[in-house]
Amino acid sequence: MKSGNRVTARIAVDGLFTALALITFMIESLFPSIPFAPGAKMGLANAFSMAALILYGPLDAAAVVVCRCLLGAVFTNFSAVLYSLSGGLASLALSILFLYIIYPRVSVMATSIAAAVTHNIVQLFVFAAVASSTDIFAYLPYFALLGVIAGAIVGGVVMLIFRQVPLSVYERALGIKTRKSTAEIAEE
Repeated sequence: MKSGNRVTARIAVDGLFTALALITFMIESLFPSIPFAPGAKMGLANAFSMAALILYGPLDAAAVVVCRCLLGAVFTNFSAVLYSLSGGLASLALSILFLYIIYPRVSVMATSIAAAVTHNIVQLFVFAAVASSTDIFAYLPYFALLGVIAGAIVGGVVMLIFRQVPLSVYERALGIKTRKSTAEIAEE
């Protein structure tokens, strides 16, 4: 595949992951928040940025996170971009650390859980800074617990994606070999 075609294919694949994440985010935004954790959602859209990170690398995952957060804010609540983008980028940074430096001593599932907890904690810090109030930290145990649950669900979804979709589909999309095989990912 020519270099120009490869760039075009990479943009298309990132766009596909972003679209899937945005659709998931939009559907999830239709459901009410959890009563004891205001604003908390499951975060299933993060499965697509995690998949992009595993298959194609940090730049592609960052593109998916940033585009999904910005487009999600346009379609829902633009003031929420501060929370979703800060949490998304912090959890992505942690995921990069885990999957590119610590891996294989840590699994995709553990990475997903740690990323979700990080996402929630960063969002609490951003809210505390915006509201100039530390009262929000009373919710920290609930958001940490929800992060563990959401991270486990997102990690499970990522593993399910890799079990059901053959690796050749991802490789053909860009004409390159991916970082890992689907068997390696599914076994974690």
